[in-house]
Amino acid sequence: MRGTLKICPKGHKFYKSSDCPTCPVCEEERKPDTGFLSVLVAPARRALQTAGVKSVDQLATWTENDLLKLHGIGPTTIPKLKKAMKAKGYSFAKIPKK
Repeated sequence: MRGTLKICPKGHKFYKSSDCPTCPVCEEERKPDTGFLSVLVAPARRALQTAGVKSVDQLATWTENDLLKLHGIGPTTIPKLKKAMKAKGYSFAKIPKK
């Protein structure tokens, strides 16, 4: 089964088997071409953007455990983030955010 036909506010037609309203066409248009956010799946990218994380130096203020608490960040995202931070000389924070 293909799911339910949905139409986003921009007029893109897509099928979803869940209640999720996210348009895959719009998500692909929003995906950055470069930078650490470009290698992440859409839910992880949205989670970081919603949390205000737009750069590797902002990412380095977070602990792994705090990131994993964000909806959309899973254990497969952490190695990608570690690689991006290591390339810039950063690592995850050791002290949890308050």
